[in-house]
Amino acid sequence: MSARRSLLLTWVMLTTAVQSWRPCTDLLPLDLLARSLPHPGQAPPPQLQMVQSKGSRGLRLVGTAATTLTFPASQIFSNCDYFPAEFSLVTTFKIQRLRPKRNEYIFSMVEEASDSLLLGLRVSGNRLHFLTAAIGVGRQSRLSFKDVGLDDNRWHTVVLAVTGLYATLTVDCGLSLELKQAQSFRSALSTRGSSFFIGSRRSFGGRFTGLLRQLVLLPGSDATHRLCPTSDPSLAELSIPQVLKSPALQPEQPEPAYPYEAEARVTLGDPPPCSGAEEGQLWFNAQRKGLFICEGLSWRTLLQHQQRLDYVESHQDLYTSSETFDLEVFSIPSEGLFLAAANRDSRPGSGIYKWRNGSFQLYQNISTHEARAWKHFTVGDQFFLVVANSGEAEPELSVIYRWNQRRRRFLRHQTLETHAALDWEAFHIHDHCFLVVANHRRAKDSNHNIQSVIYRWDAETKMFEVNQTLSTSGAYDWEFFSVGPYHFLVVANTFDGQTTSVSSTVYVWLDGYFQTFQSIPTVGATDWETFQIDGRFFLVVANSQKVSDRGPNLYSLNSTVYELNRLTQTFIRFQDILTHSAVDWEFFTIGEEKFLVVANSHDGSSYSLNSVVYRWQGYEGFVPVHSLPTFGCRDWEYFTIDEGSFLVYSSATSRLSKVFKLKTY
Repeated sequence: MSARRSLLLTWVMLTTAVQSWRPCTDLLPLDLLARSLPHPGQAPPPQLQMVQSKGSRGLRLVGTAATTLTFPASQIFSNCDYFPAEFSLVTTFKIQRLRPKRNEYIFSMVEEASDSLLLGLRVSGNRLHFLTAAIGVGRQSRLSFKDVGLDDNRWHTVVLAVTGLYATLTVDCGLSLELKQAQSFRSALSTRGSSFFIGSRRSFGGRFTGLLRQLVLLPGSDATHRLCPTSDPSLAELSIPQVLKSPALQPEQPEPAYPYEAEARVTLGDPPPCSGAEEGQLWFNAQRKGLFICEGLSWRTLLQHQQRLDYVESHQDLYTSSETFDLEVFSIPSEGLFLAAANRDSRPGSGIYKWRNGSFQLYQNISTHEARAWKHFTVGDQFFLVVANSGEAEPELSVIYRWNQRRRRFLRHQTLETHAALDWEAFHIHDHCFLVVANHRRAKDSNHNIQSVIYRWDAETKMFEVNQTLSTSGAYDWEFFSVGPYHFLVVANTFDGQTTSVSSTVYVWLDGYFQTFQSIPTVGATDWETFQIDGRFFLVVANSQKVSDRGPNLYSLNSTVYELNRLTQTFIRFQDILTHSAVDWEFFTIGEEKFLVVANSHDGSSYSLNSVVYRWQGYEGFVPVHSLPTFGCRDWEYFTIDEGSFLVYSSATSRLSKVFKLKTY
């Protein structure tokens, strides 16, 4: 009986011992660098700077403080106080050439009370040293790897694996270098009362002056097999702090930002390449006085001098093949900036111009029939132009052209039957592409009260199919806009066969179709322009003429700016502006200033009129600031490129269109 009790007691003791043993820390990668950084939302210390170099970010210690990055060892050695006997250290850093006898610590573990070094990794000229406390008071063991070439101002990822008598160093997933120690690494190195110091040995002397991107402790195994092979061995990742992965600088970011430094490019206008390799790189545009950061695909504005409009000067006289009713300015990536002119004459048709050496030059002619408007749009990665042909022949056909990348020309893609088409509008709703045409009048009976058509892109047939028809009266223009989650179309109705005093209609997208939202009284409406200012939504209409049975037609009349009232959920009158047979409005911004320019085309006796630029002045609304002499002005387009900001207008009574440069200060 006593023997049985003795066996039972022995089993209980063994079981208790087995169940209670745990390693001193997790056997998962321990990110020492991340643990030393402030928690998300906390302000980073001023002695810590984020630096972008060769497309990758690292942290650098600046100032005189040596204890910026530190944390107690007890944070990771939570089960007991002993450093693991087998482990590997992974670090990624970049450091410039060190002068002779200069040693800098990547990290150290120091006993706080005695200031004794328990563990350390430091770099010197062409060498890497691993330091440990040896048995005996004040004794130290050093293991040095020679001719490793780490101080060459390039990124390197180093794995130091320690097990028993052997220490193995692997640099950038290359051949491993193995050293045998005089004695095995201490299996009972106490960490009690010690702290980790990242980039220093607790003092200013020996502080790391390079960039540190990664520092990871992996207990119990060699990390080399987790990292290698890899496509970029000098930047192999086991665990990188999130702050070094996320975008370095974001305007209006809610969390405190690290002081940031990166290689910077300076140009006089043309942007340098921006791809994954340049992500985080800074670019200073000396011409535009702006600072930009590469986000991997495009340059994002960080700081930019807020320009103000000073005056307008003539830049180019653009002679087209015939009178021009409309202009469309657009760009094609890797090709450049283009301008499509809707010309009256069928031969040679309408011209496509390309911006070269500071001006528009003829690039392609396209056969059109009394072209009244062009619209550029995209479907996926394809680029299209659609023309509104307005000839009297039946059937009237408007044409969609697609950009052919190989031939670098617009080629005919699809024809659509239209009726004296005056405008096209393109828009996207829920990843679907739509076109809507402004059918002005049916040729066979001169009826203005007809159907305008909305087309939808069919992804299978690669063609536009009829989606919906809307009743219009002498439709002249369509404008699409969105307010929050709601999508709208507004038509400019010009003439119903008897009068130009006819309402124009705003439609809202509901249940897959456009439905009437509001009717707005207009007088010979020829154009709508929508814009936002400080979260407020506006529509402005161009009223062209009032037909009178008892006297001459009126051309000088008010065009009106409407504002969306969120309480009544309607557009209400905001401001009346006297115009002269207005046929177009164009909204644009320069710096923080907002502008409208009107195309005044006729006052009843002359086509030679001033078209006016208005500036937004808050409570005063839009006030005139510039008068530009024009002749039969039909359309305005604004565009901005690295060379500056420009306005271009077309003339419906002359072959001369003009490009103006907006001079700023």
